[in-house]
Amino acid sequence: MGLPTGVVLSCEHAGNEVPERYSSYFVSPAAKEALSGHRGWDPGSLPIGDAMSEVLGAPLVAQSVTRLLVECNRSLDHPRLFSEFSRRMPAEERDDLVRRYWRAHRERVTGLVADAGSRVVHVGIHTFTPVWKGRDRPTDVGLLYDPARPGEGRLVRAWRKAMVSAAWKGPRPSGDLAARRPLRIHLNRPYRGWTDGLTTALRRELPEGRYLGVELEVSQRLAASSAPELGRWLAQALEEALPVLR
Repeated sequence: MGLPTGVVLSCEHAGNEVPERYSSYFVSPAAKEALSGHRGWDPGSLPIGDAMSEVLGAPLVAQSVTRLLVECNRSLDHPRLFSEFSRRMPAEERDDLVRRYWRAHRERVTGLVADAGSRVVHVGIHTFTPVWKGRDRPTDVGLLYDPARPGEGRLVRAWRKAMVSAAWKGPRPSGDLAARRPLRIHLNRPYRGWTDGLTTALRRELPEGRYLGVELEVSQRLAASSAPELGRWLAQALEEALPVLR
């Protein structure tokens, strides 16, 4: 493929699994509802990541344990590192969560970044709920980056341009008006790319010439209808965009 730089993929919220040792914390109706919804995981992110990994020949690190145990995309001092369900665990159990899942996931990602060569693009793959606080979010695909890093800006603009040029022709949600319009591809929406997260943490450790971090955010409405095909399309567009970093 001849990519100008290494690529590492990660899914911080690939599943909503609860290991048996923690199951007693998730027996209430509120806990079960949270587990099955967007708070528990990012549905569609894993098949998107698997498809991107196959197209790009890039490694994928996926965390299948629910974020309601420990949030792998938050720093250790973040107030939402633990949910209301895991926050009431004894300190020893919370420390064990950090060791087993948070630290293990981050060490796998940082290890692959270290092994990827002199420069690496890390894409954190996520999906988001299309309705927030009763309002539709006007984004189908978001690319989150740090504007203080010019290389990331060049990459996301080239990636968006490649997506627009390729014009997604795959399945759309049934009855969705989106079937009659292009995908809405936004930069730093529905979230900001420089807030607390794994890519932000790695930026603090590595210079821009060594590391570029982008978070890919896909609407769960779109991911539900076409995740594998969408992943291949996203990867092909990224492959087309990467030479901008030469």
